[in-house]
Amino acid sequence: MTVSNSPSTPRLVAREPVVRERFRPHGAEPTAFLLLVDLCALTAAFLIAYRVTPALKDVLLRQTALHAWVVALSPQTGEYRGPIEASWLLFVMIFVAIACIQGLGGYRPLVSQSRTRVALTSAAAPLLGLAVIALVLFAVRIGSWSRLLIFLFTALSIVSLAAIRLVLRWYRKTRIASGFYARNVVFVGPAHALGWLATHVASIMPRTEYDMMGYLSLAGVTSPITYGISGAADSMILPCLGSATDLSTLLVHRPIHEVIAIHGAGNEWLKDVVQTCDYFRVTLRVVPEALVFGELKDLQLIYHSDPLRLPEVVLRPRHVDSSALFVKRMLDIAVAGVLLVILSPLMALIALAIKITTPKLSVLYPWHVVGYNGRRFTGYKFSTMVEDADHRRAELASRNQMVGPVFKIRDDPRVTPLGRYLRKFSLNELPQLWSVLKGDMSLVGPRPAFPHELERYELWHKRKLTVRPGITCLWQVRGRNQISRFDDWVRMDLEYIDNWSLWLDMKILARTLFVIACGSGW
Repeated sequence: MTVSNSPSTPRLVAREPVVRERFRPHGAEPTAFLLLVDLCALTAAFLIAYRVTPALKDVLLRQTALHAWVVALSPQTGEYRGPIEASWLLFVMIFVAIACIQGLGGYRPLVSQSRTRVALTSAAAPLLGLAVIALVLFAVRIGSWSRLLIFLFTALSIVSLAAIRLVLRWYRKTRIASGFYARNVVFVGPAHALGWLATHVASIMPRTEYDMMGYLSLAGVTSPITYGISGAADSMILPCLGSATDLSTLLVHRPIHEVIAIHGAGNEWLKDVVQTCDYFRVTLRVVPEALVFGELKDLQLIYHSDPLRLPEVVLRPRHVDSSALFVKRMLDIAVAGVLLVILSPLMALIALAIKITTPKLSVLYPWHVVGYNGRRFTGYKFSTMVEDADHRRAELASRNQMVGPVFKIRDDPRVTPLGRYLRKFSLNELPQLWSVLKGDMSLVGPRPAFPHELERYELWHKRKLTVRPGITCLWQVRGRNQISRFDDWVRMDLEYIDNWSLWLDMKILARTLFVIACGSGW
């Protein structure tokens, strides 16, 4: 038997919001990324214009109708300035264009801007830059400059800015439509209110942006809730995922991005929900039931200007939509990409050595682990153990030197002679750079968990999965194999999470290089 939505479901009555909060759509580009794109586009436009202008001048001079115009646009000396001397054109254009784009709102998410707006902003910024360059040339009376170069630079700036931004906008919209950026949402609250909430969210947002996974019950109700939206032929089902007390377990084993809670009378459970979401760094929206089901005559609902249009209190974890996280990801991509290229000969030699010393052993060991927000992925390491190593773990359990769910032995009989050397200098970890490049891991972050380890984690251990796992972290540079208690290991991971900064990542990476050089692995 299902709990159906009542025909007299209340309608949220609200006027235009008086107070607004800046909201970035899911999958929106960080401002730092758009700034970087604009810098690259303008720099490329300048370099191309500088290289092409002399050849373009020769071509145009052959056209009789254009000969006088080309001569007028060329420097009187007949020579072009060097690239360093001409670089002031680029600096002025960058400063003016970026300021103009910022003033026109061009650094808002591209998906929230129309194609026309993107194109006009991309054209207006370089044209303003051209005006400022012309003003500088007139006011300072700098010597003869190629106006053909300046006009070509401006034209290429318009084309490059518009093309890149329109392509990015199309790419983001395509990814959003495919559900790539969908937010997995779980509801908590009384059943009669959740039916309305599911209907409201479904009517406001498509499933490709907000995927309602189910609800957590309060009074032992386990029946699915049916809901529907106007115009839809069939009703939809909101399954029960357990009780409100199961939220912590759900957040670890399922990728949940947001929790929406409707609270009213008898809301003792809300405190636990808030603490759980806070502990696991998950966005929580709290909606007062009185505002949902109450009829307002004169008072206005002041709500956040995000797409859900709910009267809510939104609690978001630190660093969400942070430019620092974007820089961290860019560093991961750059460093992992460069290292994979530079170290590819070494990795090829290691692969060859594994095949020569242990012909029946696979070169790569597939690492099936649990990462950020309970997402499972497969990483790879160089094989350092015999083929049946996983099956022999049980017989060696009495020799485990770690206190806790992790298994580790100093003189592990399953490790091959070559594997012992690879582990000593952490060379077996090199294939994990591919996981960093893919985005499953980061250079710095807590160690991912094996599924069988996760089953033995205590609740507070699981918080280490609230950030992207990494190849190295604090425990690797503070004793590494000398740490025998898993609790101490996790405390360092949580210290990293609570104190994260780009500077901390840099210090950990620098200290990791020293630890690797010392050969302390086993």
